[in-house]
Amino acid sequence: MTATVAAPLAATAMASSDTSTLAPHGQGRFCLITRRATFCASHRYWLNELSAAENEARFGRCCHGPGHGHNYELVVAMAGPLDGNGMVLNLSEVKHHIRSQVTDVLDFSFLNTTWPELASKLPCTEWLCHCIWQRLETHLPVVAIRLYESPCLWADYFGQAMDAFLTISTHFAAAHRLARPELSPEENAAIYGKCARPHGHGHNYHLEVTVQGQMDERTGMLCDLPVLEQVVKDVVTEPFDHTFLNKDIPHFATTVPTAENIALHICDLLRQPITRCGARLHKVRLQESPNNAAEVYAETPAVHLPLAQALQALASG
Repeated sequence: MTATVAAPLAATAMASSDTSTLAPHGQGRFCLITRRATFCASHRYWLNELSAAENEARFGRCCHGPGHGHNYELVVAMAGPLDGNGMVLNLSEVKHHIRSQVTDVLDFSFLNTTWPELASKLPCTEWLCHCIWQRLETHLPVVAIRLYESPCLWADYFGQAMDAFLTISTHFAAAHRLARPELSPEENAAIYGKCARPHGHGHNYHLEVTVQGQMDERTGMLCDLPVLEQVVKDVVTEPFDHTFLNKDIPHFATTVPTAENIALHICDLLRQPITRCGARLHKVRLQESPNNAAEVYAETPAVHLPLAQALQALASG
């Protein structure tokens, strides 16, 4: 079952169940479950058709032999109706399949030579997601795979051929004041509370940028990661870092810099530059504080939203 079917089905089934006619132990009701696993592995980015200088120019230190490693975190989302025991799947079976098909094989391995499909392309995060899906889909009702290469880089795959999502996370520090210039100090204080105080206040903003696109047939990459990271740095984090947003960023001279408006403006700024990287901007998530975040979708998220929320909930928990 692919995400195209599973996501709306999960949302509809869980919302519309008639509890007056339920079978014992919830049998037949639909649910999405997730399972987390970890493994350590090394890899190297190297294309044999390129010279050493060309590989260095394209992949930087990632092309250096004998390679480098990561502590990977895998999240597998599965969906289906509950059985007579109140489970979508027996977790012992889930653990067995993830271990036997994925983690036992990949743990402490050199990814380039572990699976044939990893040898034919570069073992980047998004392509590794695709390969893990293929290994698990005949054993488990997989609807989504999320793979963290690090806390600042992860990929999502929903079984849509060569289509995948890649997320990078970064941060910047900035101050702002929440006040509408057309209102009086008393009116602003009534709306924004302490955030309307005249000298402002600051946050350490955590920014996540998610792009979507087709994985390259040769490399397995969705886009050139260093180029994407440089775009976000040049367009957002460097201009925004250690600024007073209301005074230093022209857009916020006339637009109140709430977390929502900052996220929207970042989305507007990134859309075209990311398109030039060969990907599409999918989502911007801005964490203003541990208790406050805003998300903006640059494209319609309807198909994947329930699954993405489930994976994010697990990651945040």
